[in-house]
Order: sequence, then C-alpha cells, then structure tokens
Amino acid sequence: MKKNLPNIISSNKYDVCIVGSGAGGGMVAKVLAESGVKVVVLEAGPMWYSETHGDMFKWNYDSPRRGAAIPERHFGEFDACLGGWELEGEPYTHEAGTQWQWFRGRMLGGRTHHWGRISLRFGPDDFKGRSKDGAGDDWPISYEHVSPYYDKVEELIGMFGTEEGIYNEPGGKYLPPPKPRCYELLVKKAGRKLDIPVIPSRLSILTKPHNGRPACHYCGQCGRGCATNSNFSSPSVLLRPALSSGNLDIIPHAMVREVLTNGDGLATGVSYVDTQTLEEFQIKANVVVLAASACSSARIMLNSKSSQHPNGVGNSSDVVGRYLNDTVGTSVAGIVPILMGGKPRNEDGVGGMHVYIPWWLDNKKLDFRRGYHLEVWGGRGMPGYGFGGGIHRYNGVDYAMGNKREKGGGGYGQSLKDDYRNFYGATVGFSGRGEMIARYDNRCYIDEDTVDKYGIPVLKFDVNFSDEEHNMCKHIHETARELIHTMGGTAVTPMPTKESGYGIQTPGSIIHEVGTTRMGLDARTSVLNAHCQSHDVKNLFVADAGPFTSQAHKNTTLTIMALAWRTADYILDQSKKGAFQG
Repeated sequence: MKKNLPNIISSNKYDVCIVGSGAGGGMVAKVLAESGVKVVVLEAGPMWYSETHGDMFKWNYDSPRRGAAIPERHFGEFDACLGGWELEGEPYTHEAGTQWQWFRGRMLGGRTHHWGRISLRFGPDDFKGRSKDGAGDDWPISYEHVSPYYDKVEELIGMFGTEEGIYNEPGGKYLPPPKPRCYELLVKKAGRKLDIPVIPSRLSILTKPHNGRPACHYCGQCGRGCATNSNFSSPSVLLRPALSSGNLDIIPHAMVREVLTNGDGLATGVSYVDTQTLEEFQIKANVVVLAASACSSARIMLNSKSSQHPNGVGNSSDVVGRYLNDTVGTSVAGIVPILMGGKPRNEDGVGGMHVYIPWWLDNKKLDFRRGYHLEVWGGRGMPGYGFGGGIHRYNGVDYAMGNKREKGGGGYGQSLKDDYRNFYGATVGFSGRGEMIARYDNRCYIDEDTVDKYGIPVLKFDVNFSDEEHNMCKHIHETARELIHTMGGTAVTPMPTKESGYGIQTPGSIIHEVGTTRMGLDARTSVLNAHCQSHDVKNLFVADAGPFTSQAHKNTTLTIMALAWRTADYILDQSKKGAFQG
C-alpha cells in the first residue's frame, strides 16, 4: 500500500523534467540547458563531486579494514559509488527459483562513478541481430543513425583507443592509447600464437589534456572518483557546464514515485518523495525524460497508473519491464610463473586495461549466436584486503625460486610473506562479457505486496539464462584457459561444469541491465519509437539503457550517451515546432 503523504506542488514549471543525473540524464540536461531550455534534474541521492568527496589519494592502510567492502560500498570502502546491490529500506523481490542482482547508485552522477570507462561502439551488426541470425529483434535505427552521435560524445568526453578496421568494432574519435604493461605484452604475444586479436582498449580516460581537463596522471584509482576529472563522470563533464548555463536546477534526495498525467493522458510532471523529510512534492513540466536506469525507469512507468493509463503510463503494449537482459559474464584467472618473484616493473597506467580482445569468430561455426569480448586484468595494483584473490588457491604452483609449496591454507609467518612477495603481480585474468539475447519472458514487474520505505511499490524480477548463454561461458573459459596456458601459466580454478552453468555470473551482476522500455516501430510490441519517445504519450521520453532493443556484448554507457544526445536534439526540434506546448 502507498503511504499517505502530503503533496506539495512546486511553484516552478519547467520546460523539461529529467529523472536521474547519470550518463543519460546528464547528457540530456547538458544539451537542453545549453540550448536555452529550462530544465530540472531530480536525483535520488546527494550532491557529489569527485574532487570534493572522492578518496582517490588514500592508502588502503589508512583504514583498519584495509579497504575491504562495507555495506554502503560493495566494491571497497574507498569506492566512489554510493549505493549497491542491497539498499536499506529499498528491497526488490524475485520469482521463485530465479536470481537477479540489482545495483543502484544513489548520488549525483549515479553509476557514472562506478564503471570501468570501457567505451565500445555498437557495430552495424549489433543493430540488426534478427536479420543476421534470427534471434531477438532488429532495432528501428541503424549504426548510421547513431554514428554521428558517437562522434560527438567521444569528442566531448575524451577517449583513448585506436581504429583497427574491424567491421563490427568500429573505431571513433580517439586520443592516443597508453602503452601495454608487462603482463599485457605477454597477453599480446599469446594472442598472436593463437590467432586471437589483442588491441588497445577504448576507455573514456584522458591521455592528453582535453576540453579544459588535464590528462590522467596514472594513479590507477579511477574507481574512487577522479580528483582531477581526467576520467568521465556525469557531474564533471555534463552537469557542471549545464549548471553554468543558468538553465538547470538540480534537486537532490528526490525519489520519484510516478509520472503525472492529465485528462488527455499527457505527462504534466512527476511526484517525488524527499528522502530526508519524507514529504511528497510535485514538479510540473512540459516534457518528462526518465533516465533513472533501465529498471528504475520501468518501475516509475509501471507505478504511474491512471484512468488513461491503467497498465502504467506508456504501457498499452504490456512491454514495459519485459525483455530485461544483462551482459553475460564469467572470469578466469591464472598464475604466470615468468611474472613471479621478479623485480618491480613500471606498472604505471590508467585504472583499467590497456588492451582487450574484441569478438573475432564466426558464430555460424559455434553453438551460440552472439559474440563476447575479453577484458584483460592483472599487474601490481595497490595491495588491500583480499588482494591476490586468496593466496591459498595459488601456493600449489611451482614458482620462480624453485620451491614448490603444497596447496594449503595460505600459511603464516615467513612462508606467507614469501608467498605474497612471489605471487604479487603474477596473476593475469580474463573477464568475458557477452551478449544475452533479449526474451519476452525475462522481465521485472511491480510486486503488489511489497513497498519500500517511501511507500513506493517495488520490483519483482523473473529472469533466466538459456543454453545460448551457458554455451558462450564454456567457450569463454576454454579460450581464456588456452591463453593462460600459452603464456606458460596455470589457471587457479578448475574448469566449471555444465551443471554450474560454466561459471556464469548471476544476471544483473555485470550492471548492464537494458531493454525494459525497448524501442521499436510497432506500438503493439515496443514502448518507444526510434527517438526514445513513448508511443502512447508524446511528451514522455526515456534516456537510459531501457530503450535498447538488444544488448550487444559492449558496455552500455557510450551508447546511452549517444542515444540521449540524439533524443535531446529531437526534443529541441519538436519543441521549436510547438509539439509540447502546455
């Protein structure tokens, strides 16, 4: 049941109300505000800026927990992103026998404070999956529609990478990439032997001064919030210039309950709960843009019921919340003896990989229909709680000093110190990130029996993988283990079994959820049109990963921003034509 809270109507009326301040919301706010549009952004968390609130320069030994995860920060207590898989008073539920992990950011900029800055363009085939292999659906737009916006985003935020001439891995507007580190050179060498391409990464981190921001100084702590703003986050690159225009208001601590509509079914604004006072407010606007993340935006739409929209606003198709999918993920790590017991090497670099492996095979010869890429990791990062991934799993390996310890409990005293010194920097890992095919039955919907602490009904998840995803994980493991073996190393864990799904991670855990408000040409089978505009409500738009018709295996943030910019341009065009005058 909803809590009965008083409604306070803001005296301000905006041209556009945006829900969410991350990659999509920030981009729409910047484009519109700098064009003279009066915009308000509602953010569920507090104001947060990297240079003020981040912990970039702290040592792990500054904490008695040595940087270990805490309930509020699941990726380490110095991680930049406030939020996590479980938030106090904000539950979600599952269908029996299913699993889903839902990571939510609660701060200005949202999850742009928590990502690897991996910025891969979708390729031409990624927009035409059904035409290519018969699975899923084609997008209503093509690569040619989005490519100019990839160019604009890359020129704005600054990225390094290279043009490699690979058809479905198109290059972009890049700064020079950093050189491979020692272990990455070994991966390249192994790749050449196995005919697997290993190419420079494409990350939104500056290797040269760009648009008033300095180059990365290679501290390697991107996940803590960059004090110099050398990597991309929404507050530093999008929201700050939008605020400078004088046309943007930001309201923090605003948990949006629903989209408000009038007798004609058009959006008139939103209602939200102030998370600090629990008062409920209403904001009026001519246009509403939902950019709260794929699942949160779907939740808002499903909770926005009225006589004109009895199934939730924009949901006459009953597709809101359906086709939910996440990136397929699994990882393999190995110990490479040639890297053991050596002298310290120059491990300088950005807080992420300098090389990666794009998809390189023909799926017609495989037992799964879509591709994956391999993210490479290793090196001598700052030691902290749990570093090395559990030394007890390594010490059965022959190592450089000629000693062989039996596999045991990690030891103690001098032998443990010797192990840490010898194994430090000798781990090389590969994380496979693949495409999950979007399916109608995988969905989130409103759990009518549960509300959060603000009285807002919560989401229930019902998502399952298929043999397609499991077979892909088997191939990822076989490939990564072959690379480790070719490097002269040994995988630290046994090959996972079919019964375990070949090590596939829980859906949602890669934090690439998409598809809940998919775009399409047919209003009966999709929520949005090709401009991310509701088929049902002409002044309602979505600007997160919800509009994705399919996932591709590429990280979502770059495409979110490209689509958001395209949507903002369309709102500007339609506004000039008087389409949203109220």
